[in-house]
Amino acid sequence: MMLDVNGVVFRYQSRDVIRDIGFRVSQHEVLAILGPNGVGKTTLLKCMNGILRPKAGTVLVDTEDIMRLGQPEIAKKIGYVPQRCETGRLTAFDAVLLGRKPHITWNASDHDIRLVEAALRRFDMEALSLRYIDELSGGELQKVSIARAVVQEPRVMLLDEPTSSLDLRNQMEILRLIREVVRGHPVSAVMTMHDLNLALRFADTCIFLKNGTIYAAKSRDDVTPADIEEVYGVPVSIETFHGHPVVVPSG
Repeated sequence: MMLDVNGVVFRYQSRDVIRDIGFRVSQHEVLAILGPNGVGKTTLLKCMNGILRPKAGTVLVDTEDIMRLGQPEIAKKIGYVPQRCETGRLTAFDAVLLGRKPHITWNASDHDIRLVEAALRRFDMEALSLRYIDELSGGELQKVSIARAVVQEPRVMLLDEPTSSLDLRNQMEILRLIREVVRGHPVSAVMTMHDLNLALRFADTCIFLKNGTIYAAKSRDDVTPADIEEVYGVPVSIETFHGHPVVVPSG
């Protein structure tokens, strides 16, 4: 088991934002965290990588409790892609190279440079490597952010709404790249998502949050219309189209 989240509670002032959250993720698994706005999805991700400190519970990566590690050590185990990435006068190459920071003791090595070059090739961004990231499109910038997480060589990738604000083509491309990375490396991925159809298409497992806790955790093939209606308050049916499940709101 690569990632083990057990009994996580986060409290803001006197209110529990999330409580008693527990699940496990295996190597090569893509897990989607689903639920309506304000249910605590982003808070949970930030607790998992130490940005926020839970009131209770543990987050283990390969049996190591990340709450006992410093940020440089956490960064070697967990790659984090936030919803919005800061832009600036960095080239795409340098922005991806920043992912090697936890491993660099003095100067970037030939190995670090080769990893960045390989990631840019894999994400079809070699031609953009010397472009400044504040000149990139939303889809290109998201590729840079994910490539940066990949070159960290983490054990777990956490992605907060990785397709937010992207057009349909870029949504599909980004999620295919994430699946390809997870299948080809000793890593797992945890994504918060709003689009149920994309989640059921690209994730292996789905966790539904309701009122700050887990309502259901199951394989994408086992998700039912009743699960979705209970969490989102909207009756739906799940149809199959060209071999893929499609959520259709009723009425």
